[in-house]
Amino acid sequence: MAKTIGIVTSGGDAPGMNAAIRAVTRVSHAKGFQVIGFERGWDGLLTNSFRRLTPRSVGGIIQLGGTILHTLRCPGFEEKGAIEKGAETLSTHGVDSLVVIGGDGSFRGALELSRKSSALMIGIPATIDNDVYGTDETIGFDTAVNTAVGTIDKIRDTAISHERIFLVEVMGRKRGFLALEVGICVGAEVILIPEKPMSLADIVRLMEESAKKGKRAGIIVAAEGCGNTSKLALEMQQQTESEVRLSILGYAQRGGGPTARSRLLASLFAEKAVDLICQGKGSMAVGLQKGEITGYDLDKAAKDKKPIDLRLLQVADMLAT
Repeated sequence: MAKTIGIVTSGGDAPGMNAAIRAVTRVSHAKGFQVIGFERGWDGLLTNSFRRLTPRSVGGIIQLGGTILHTLRCPGFEEKGAIEKGAETLSTHGVDSLVVIGGDGSFRGALELSRKSSALMIGIPATIDNDVYGTDETIGFDTAVNTAVGTIDKIRDTAISHERIFLVEVMGRKRGFLALEVGICVGAEVILIPEKPMSLADIVRLMEESAKKGKRAGIIVAAEGCGNTSKLALEMQQQTESEVRLSILGYAQRGGGPTARSRLLASLFAEKAVDLICQGKGSMAVGLQKGEITGYDLDKAAKDKKPIDLRLLQVADMLAT
């Protein structure tokens, strides 16, 4: 009897999750496995909500954003007895391995489940925040960067036309990977990230220095985790002669079809995940390290903090002169 691989997409959606579902399904079938997709993240294990996945049923989804398996935050998975119920669901369906597509929070759930289930747990990092330890890039990050850059390029046209300063908030409640890369790519005068707070006085000073250089418009890119951007925009307006406007990009950054880069990573991560399963390796995550797709300890992926390259802020400062 063919062994069965389960798939869960958990936490916030990221462009490329569908590409990963497709790749895990097709590689698994090519190697003789059956595949079950649990719906709505961990909730699918608690409610026994699932669908059989075949190479044909995942056709035509590689270009779609979101996840066909759906996802939601599942606080119920942290309640007493929930992990055991999830393990029982895996056992009932003969699931030997579970591929968890999501971020570090999803990986922590997989670790807890691994303590109650004999199924091999493999994590595929998919989050626009790019904050999973052990991988240089996550599925969906490149897409989110391109989405934000395209929008901010349009905002800059208005900023120049009206000689305004635009404060643009991008996603990133806890980390600034997205804001940092977007800021560099749009030529932002100032980039604000949680890892290196900047005072109002310093922000105003930098914008005034830009004005003295002849810049009559400007872009400030801020991660949402930096604080109340509405308040910041108002305070800046009170302390500078320029008009200041706020634009919050919001959930558009999580949607849309994945870029070629996100699709490629999803496909390669999925192939590696199934390869690890074939080798009988569990409690592993898949990641990109120095250009190589590799497997590493799921515990580290779930619990360790990924370092951010603050030197890039210095690069951004030089590029903004």
